[in-house]
Amino acid sequence: MSVLQIPELKKTVLNKFINVFGWKTKRRIIVIESDDWGSIRMPSKEVYQSLLKAGVPVDQDPYNRYDSLASESDLANLFEVLSAFKDRYGNHPVFTANCTVVNPDFEKIKSSGFQEYHYELFTETLKKYPGHANSFELWQQGISQKLFYPQFHGREHLNINRWMNALKQDSKITRLAFDIGLFGIKTEMSHNIRSSYLAALDFDSGSEAANLKIILTEGLNLFEQLFGYRADSFIAPCYTWSRSFEPVLFNAGIRYLKGNFIQAEPVHSSGNIKFNKLYHYIGQSNKSGQYYLIRNCEFEPGQNENIDWVNYCLCRIDNAFKWQKPASISTHRLNYIGFIDHTNTDRNLPLLKNLFYEILKRWPDVEFMTSSQLGNLIGSKAIEILPVS
Repeated sequence: MSVLQIPELKKTVLNKFINVFGWKTKRRIIVIESDDWGSIRMPSKEVYQSLLKAGVPVDQDPYNRYDSLASESDLANLFEVLSAFKDRYGNHPVFTANCTVVNPDFEKIKSSGFQEYHYELFTETLKKYPGHANSFELWQQGISQKLFYPQFHGREHLNINRWMNALKQDSKITRLAFDIGLFGIKTEMSHNIRSSYLAALDFDSGSEAANLKIILTEGLNLFEQLFGYRADSFIAPCYTWSRSFEPVLFNAGIRYLKGNFIQAEPVHSSGNIKFNKLYHYIGQSNKSGQYYLIRNCEFEPGQNENIDWVNYCLCRIDNAFKWQKPASISTHRLNYIGFIDHTNTDRNLPLLKNLFYEILKRWPDVEFMTSSQLGNLIGSKAIEILPVS
């Protein structure tokens, strides 16, 4: 859930409320949290145009319109911007790139008659896209240059059970999307998380929940296989997960749970599944000893072109610093993809440059960190916080 979806008065109150409780620091810390790396969206400009001609309003949703796997040029252009700025300690702005590690293997799923789910590593998916063959090499360069720091966003950004059931039932729009290499077309579905294919950790039964725990462990092992280190932070797709998953994540190396201040938790109630809303603040800890890291700023120019995103984000940063909180900026991959439509990055990258320029001008003592570095700092100097029940 984005704070931009909240009415203006409530948004103003919530922006202040988010920063009231929890861990404090006089240091001006900036963390840049970016989701969806590694996961497929729109496969190509040609597919996008074909859907428009077929009368599917993909132009009405920015994720359908702009988002895709990051091409070589997308990554090179982003890294050029990041490398142009440094804080007073010599640190570049660094994207904590929350990534999923696999995508569906469409050919194998189809060969099974839509009866079996199969996946492939996202590095294999990259090889199928034009202009992406060397993208993972650029990921590695970004890591070595401390511009790009992958962390765990899930095995895949997909509710497997829900998607496979729709395919088995020959859902018209879902099968159309499948045939052109998409999970599903967002305009088909309600904004309710319960109906979304993207809420990977939502579930409708206890057996599904048990299987999701296996998927999380496997995904974290695949993450280490790809990157050569264990992820220590996690953000759930659509900010939706069960507290019962947290010990599983802890045992697999996750020490920091990231997200907005509201967690949507699927729970059983009288034989049905519903959502509980759980509220978190930065530095809050759970029974496993994991810390919650809360986003309190947004920079999402690809989602809405009619907002002055630089000033909007600067105001949120200023509010965080006034409450002695780190500024954790949410900025999705969507904003930095020009593979489908280059006007997206032509517009957004200069805004990102301007944001960094203004940050360093207003707060010359700012420190750029990854979410893991922030988590380590909180863990070493945590104030007394009651654990989540």
